[in-house]
Amino acid sequence: MRKVGIVMGSSSDLPIVEKAIVTLQEFEVPFEVHVFSAHRTPEAARMFAEDARANGFGCVIAAAGMAAHLAGAIAAQTTLPVIGLPCKGPNLDGMDALLSTVQMPSGIPVATVAINGAKNAAFLAMQILAVEDEALAKKLNQARVDGAANVLAADAELSSKYNS
Repeated sequence: MRKVGIVMGSSSDLPIVEKAIVTLQEFEVPFEVHVFSAHRTPEAARMFAEDARANGFGCVIAAAGMAAHLAGAIAAQTTLPVIGLPCKGPNLDGMDALLSTVQMPSGIPVATVAINGAKNAAFLAMQILAVEDEALAKKLNQARVDGAANVLAADAELSSKYNS
């Protein structure tokens, strides 16, 4: 199985990114975690992105706040799918990061999840890998079945309590 690359612009993004890490661990999906800054370490970010396919990655989650150029910088250097994870920062409640991540030029796409949406970033990464991995596709399908059962169980519990 190919692995998921997880890069963040700063180690301060780790509390958000950990939700993606835990989700990938639950599904036994291999990953690597790195800190690269689009602005402070552009050469290291470029090298990671250029070598990502050869190094066994199937997609990359790039988390950053504020200017949030990391996902775009990674996407500019690889044709692997890049998932932008905008992180809420001290200003503008993360809208700056969201808009910086989602507004990419034609030909350099970045799939973008919600502000602080690390769990969905992990699920999207797994869905990308599952295109070629039937066992992972089955695990993802079972998670959806389980999720639906949980919602229906909650509905039954509340209905029996409040509905006559």
